Amino acid sequence: MSDSRIAVLVPGKIHPRVLERLGKQFDIVSVERDGGPKVDAETAARIRGVAVAGSFDAGWIDAFPNVEVIANFGVGYDGVDVKHAASKGIVVTNTPDVLNDEVADTAIALLLNTLRQFPKAETWLREGRWVKEGAFPLSPFSMRGRRIGINGLGRIGLEIARRLEPFKVKIGYHTRTPRDSLPYDYYPTLLEMAQSVDTLISIVPKTPETHKVINADILSALGPQGVFINVGRGWSVDDDALITALGNGTLGAAGLDVFYDEPNVPAGYLSLTNVSLLPHVASASVPTRDAMADLVADNVIEWFAKGEPVTPVPETPVKPRG
Repeated sequence: MSDSRIAVLVPGKIHPRVLERLGKQFDIVSVERDGGPKVDAETAARIRGVAVAGSFDAGWIDAFPNVEVIANFGVGYDGVDVKHAASKGIVVTNTPDVLNDEVADTAIALLLNTLRQFPKAETWLREGRWVKEGAFPLSPFSMRGRRIGINGLGRIGLEIARRLEPFKVKIGYHTRTPRDSLPYDYYPTLLEMAQSVDTLISIVPKTPETHKVINADILSALGPQGVFINVGRGWSVDDDALITALGNGTLGAAGLDVFYDEPNVPAGYLSLTNVSLLPHVASASVPTRDAMADLVADNVIEWFAKGEPVTPVPETPVKPRG
């Protein structure tokens, strides 16, 4: 480790491209995440930046008194104690926009898989059942004539909406503030939207307000022909309510890419035939993850070069480095 170079902490695993790029300019201090920060006082004092994929709570923040920037790998940054970072004048960054298209594409694919059961149809073919048993059964649902509501119309939600337009479906959305320039129906509450649509796509972040907002009332409002798709956060779903609704026919089908306690998936989902499950792969392509890694590195590099990170989150200040 060179005393002439800034030290950057990497707790746990992160995309190797982050390590490769930052390692050219900074001393990388890699530590295990389990058991809390285990770094000697001298090294801890040298660390001025953090690159992290996952949680970085107040305890970790306090263990490194000279940290100036925390670069989070991911558009969601709920794992970082942003409020505590802000109280210490630490800038937190994330990786927005570079994964918008990939997540939006996944949302549409998951919706089609849920409606038309394409994964099951491929399994039918691969198992030789087309030859032995004949044509795959007709899918119970279709995209045709769907009324789709998007819960959360931020950057990714808007990309999902634009991809839905060519399918000739009716599109609505619910957010805290209506966006007047858009040609989609606005609903002031999630329940009102669920009562008016038959398909709900959720792309909300993890916040206190979004905790288990997809509950029994929302699912019942969607109805037995209704479909629920989640590419946002598992935090927003009441799993017990969703499993019950899918099991008793209150809700027609669901497609999930995210779960409350990943990678643990409730056993109730695995026994259902009307749910399509993915292991949180919405942004999981080589080009997109490379772009995310580059943005993490760029945020750290630009902060120490210019005092101006590329994509700071709104909750933390951006002040000139002293």
